[in-house]
Amino acid sequence: MVSRKPYLSKSRVISAWQCPKKLHLEKHNPELGEVSERTESLFATGHQVGDISQRLYGTPDSVEIPFNRKMSMMVRETRALIDGGADFPIFEATFQHDGVLVRVDVLIPDGNGWRAIEVKASTSVKDYHVLDCAIQDWVMRHVGLSVTSMSLAHINNQFLYNGDGDYDGLLAEVDLTERVRTVEPTVEMLIEKARLAVTGPLPVVQVGAHCYKPYECQFINHCWPTDTEYPVAGLGGSKAKLGNYVALGYRDVRDVDADSITAETQQRIHRITQSGNAETLDGARRTLNALPYPRYYLDFETIGPAVPFWKGTRPYAPIPIQWSCHIDDGAGDGSYENMQHAEFLDLSGEPPMRALAEKMIRCLGAAGPVLMYTNYEEQVIESLIALFPDLQEPLKSIVDRLFDLHPVVKANYYHPKMLGSWSIKAVLPTIAPHMNYALLDGIKEGTAASEGFIEAIAPDTSAERKVELEQQLLRYCRFDTQAMAAIVRFLE
Repeated sequence: MVSRKPYLSKSRVISAWQCPKKLHLEKHNPELGEVSERTESLFATGHQVGDISQRLYGTPDSVEIPFNRKMSMMVRETRALIDGGADFPIFEATFQHDGVLVRVDVLIPDGNGWRAIEVKASTSVKDYHVLDCAIQDWVMRHVGLSVTSMSLAHINNQFLYNGDGDYDGLLAEVDLTERVRTVEPTVEMLIEKARLAVTGPLPVVQVGAHCYKPYECQFINHCWPTDTEYPVAGLGGSKAKLGNYVALGYRDVRDVDADSITAETQQRIHRITQSGNAETLDGARRTLNALPYPRYYLDFETIGPAVPFWKGTRPYAPIPIQWSCHIDDGAGDGSYENMQHAEFLDLSGEPPMRALAEKMIRCLGAAGPVLMYTNYEEQVIESLIALFPDLQEPLKSIVDRLFDLHPVVKANYYHPKMLGSWSIKAVLPTIAPHMNYALLDGIKEGTAASEGFIEAIAPDTSAERKVELEQQLLRYCRFDTQAMAAIVRFLE
């Protein structure tokens, strides 16, 4: 009896390229995976860009092959169109050869053949995109389709949206035909590798940098050791080096041989974790005590849609849509509860940037340090200067007053429970256990805030849901400035 070859989608073959263990787990133990909000956001962005590509490449008689769990139905529908002499674009054209199935984003008639286009939401061509296209090209040509070219269309991040739904120029198309045909032998070897991963035992693959490239694997918490108080990944730094430690049998930061650690930051993390106690150096107190009053704690939330929807904006460009500011006039005890608070959030759906900038200028006044955590706020204000040249003087004055807390914290404070991270989300629970982003209702991180804002301004969002999102957005942004104030009070 001849054994039936396992079904492989293009994404499964790409998974095998990243890690055969990943593919095996996707097939046999998907419940062990944890899909992050960021990954889900990337999927949603991909679908959005795909929809736009159909508008850009489509004609009045274009056809899309609808998804069907019976893959053979999609294959038959595609074949019927082609055999019937289709002379119009076909979207999601589906082909299968030797157990490998692909869905081609765009297929356009080109003389006696077809021009194939894969659409990606990235802003450039990556190595794995070439492999992605090569798999499609291999399947199409093996089923007898005349493929005249294989291209990749990616986001042109220099595209400026001028409104009225005109996205001509949003996608930049790159002909990859020659590169694709060159890697065909690699495709055939990779397909065999994928089959073995699906049908054979769990592959033995050590953790390392590949766990994060080209995508962060959903099985990281399954494969990396996490069953200790201070997992070895908490040393931070090179994922490849961390993977080597795991391969040597180290599971906890404290297990690692100190003599094998050469990076200064990792040596510090190891030393403090071995001690079991936080380290707070006096430099933070001296630096922060020198800051005059009033002090302004500022945090922005932004969106950066791949497909811009406000006139004058570009793909992925960070657009400020919200801010929170706690103001310490020096008269209180330094707790955020005793500070003034101001904020901005406009859910009307109209571009909020001008009103946001003007209210911020009024709020921050003319003097006093403006505290931020990392230099992201500076980048946002610089983007506002580019948008509104007439506001350059007051906005530039704010930039000159910015004070970044992150390097001060990193140089002077570490707690073993931070697990190698000086992000505000890692630092905060170690100095104020009652303050934890994970305990926030609904929106808990930046990606969710961006998506929450976009949902809130959507015309079909109910009034009840809009109020709910507004409360969550205000609470989340306010929590960021509360966190900064709590960190400063602790270190002072």
